[in-house]
Amino acid sequence: MEQYLLSIDQGTTSSRAILFNIRGEMIGSEQQEFEQHYPQNGWVEHNPDDILSTVINTAKAVIKKTKITPEQIASIGICNQRETTLVWHRDTGKPIYNAIVWQDRRTADYCTKLSEQDYGHTITDKTGLLIDPYFSATKIRWILNNVDGAKELADQGKLAFGTVDTYLLWHLTDGSSHYTDATNASRTMLYNIHQGIWDTELLELMDIPASVLPQVCDSAFNFGVTKAFGGEIAIQGIAGDQQAALIGQTCFQPGMAKSTYGTGCFLMVNTGDKALVSNNRLLTTIGYQINGKVHYALEGSIFVAGAAIQWLRDGVGMVDSAKETESIARTTTVDNGVYFVPAFTGLGAPYWDPEARGAIFGLTRATGINEIVSAGLQSVCYQTDDLTSAIAKDGINISQMRVDGGMAANNWFIQFLADILDVQIDRPKTVETSALGAAYLAGLHAGIYDSLEHIQSLWQSDTSLTPQMNQQQRITMLSGWQDAVKRVLMR
Repeated sequence: MEQYLLSIDQGTTSSRAILFNIRGEMIGSEQQEFEQHYPQNGWVEHNPDDILSTVINTAKAVIKKTKITPEQIASIGICNQRETTLVWHRDTGKPIYNAIVWQDRRTADYCTKLSEQDYGHTITDKTGLLIDPYFSATKIRWILNNVDGAKELADQGKLAFGTVDTYLLWHLTDGSSHYTDATNASRTMLYNIHQGIWDTELLELMDIPASVLPQVCDSAFNFGVTKAFGGEIAIQGIAGDQQAALIGQTCFQPGMAKSTYGTGCFLMVNTGDKALVSNNRLLTTIGYQINGKVHYALEGSIFVAGAAIQWLRDGVGMVDSAKETESIARTTTVDNGVYFVPAFTGLGAPYWDPEARGAIFGLTRATGINEIVSAGLQSVCYQTDDLTSAIAKDGINISQMRVDGGMAANNWFIQFLADILDVQIDRPKTVETSALGAAYLAGLHAGIYDSLEHIQSLWQSDTSLTPQMNQQQRITMLSGWQDAVKRVLMR
């Protein structure tokens, strides 16, 4: 009986379920979008019921579509949108508030206060992160302080916190598993990534009781058993989506890098067993933890990547679909002088300015929809260059990058990326690398794979592109971008 791995890929705008065979080949997938909620300017929320129901619906649908029986599924892996924060009742599993999404900026003032009180070095030294509303800690604090009775219930041990992985695990195992893995824990701003523990000092600073926290485990671990899809299936792999992509791209050696282009863009480079401290406002994080051994990574986060194209489609109606952008860009002069800075929710690395807002510069009477759409694609490449430049200043020169995510299907985009970064860009045959990484983790713990080397042997290249742009044009275009960014920065 052939065995398969089921991956639950719970993202910011949709949930997907993907079945892989043990060779890492995708044999079926289902996807379901869900509503985004924006109660106030800068606030982003999800209905937790939407998260859970879309996960269950898509998993059941892909099993049915592929005619795979639950007995053929060797294990389940989960990858998830990171930092998104949920708090629920331990007795009922019912959330006390909507999920506060990673993009949410409601705690910006509190983060500013923490910075003014000189907690920046303490938090960075312990967690590898910068003080920012992006991370879970201040979101937990906000829920406990703003939902009636929440703080009292938490102090009584009656509430549970989790990022999306933990929330799904809790419900898929009928409340028997309150776990997370080290990658997700490392994104909360409460986890000491050097000692591998929830940090008492940070919990006291945020006034968050330790009783709400999940147990932190390896990324490949026996997390529990679910009966949600018929039969009993073990859940044995969990990682935050970007770390899962690092694994799916098999970036297991120090210096190997991947960049994922989804709603946001996340560039991650493996630094091995060393937690490399960035002097250029990048994040030190846990890439994966297997058999108790931590592998660290350096990460740069761009808040708006695919979301810029989504805005061009849904916000201003310049395109009917994301696919159109490739043909539009191919018919547009590459150096038309238009720069689109998509700082809809501030700017991430290396600027970390939550108050910056989006703008389009260089408009003339000759500017049309094509130029603005092309500038939207280019903006993601320019922001990636900001990250690789910062990483280079920290001592790591990236000569080759593996890319994935929805935008990586756009050949014009990845060629322009190669040109602007001046590096080789490789796209794998399986571009659903976050889901694949979660499947690999599950398969590793289930014994399907005997080592990381075994997993690495499965990676296959689909497209490899090298830089074609002359250096002077590259320098001129990057200079125009940097000037545009300066104009929107508030810090």
